[in-house]
Amino acid sequence: MKEPDGDLAGEDQPERPQSPHPNYITPEGLVSLKAKLASRHEERRRLLDTREEPSSKLALAQLDRDIRYLEGRIERAIPVDPENQPGERVCFGAHVTLETEEGESRAFTIVGEDEADAQSGRVSWVSPLARALLGARVGEFITWPRPAGDLEAEILEIRYPESRSESKQPVSRRGNS
Repeated sequence: MKEPDGDLAGEDQPERPQSPHPNYITPEGLVSLKAKLASRHEERRRLLDTREEPSSKLALAQLDRDIRYLEGRIERAIPVDPENQPGERVCFGAHVTLETEEGESRAFTIVGEDEADAQSGRVSWVSPLARALLGARVGEFITWPRPAGDLEAEILEIRYPESRSESKQPVSRRGNS
């Protein structure tokens, strides 16, 4: 396979694929995406002074690709304010506490694809876990499909952002807190 020569080396970056799913996102997630885009634009401006250097050409091509990707994500964004979700069911933006069949308590927040971070318990609304949770109520059991095998879990609590009105406080099997 022949490598590109000269000025074209590394400039032809493949596009980052956009998700086929609607781009539901929390208001905070949209702010974060816009901040990432602004950061990439700022990086690009700094690199323009050295654009003739081979390493800058590659970095600029990668930044341009990232900018196009982020612009596409923002353009397709469908902001969903978790405060407007019904508090008694699991919907987008819900913070859900589960108890697994082994008695382990786990908490997750359902967010947009761009906001997902499994390490911090933020799962994409299109993930198998979120799909199993969506629409469920406190006290219901869900089946969490996992590569290691399905896991049964009971929904213990559903919470939404702290700024919810008194009528929409957390719904919990243990009583409202």
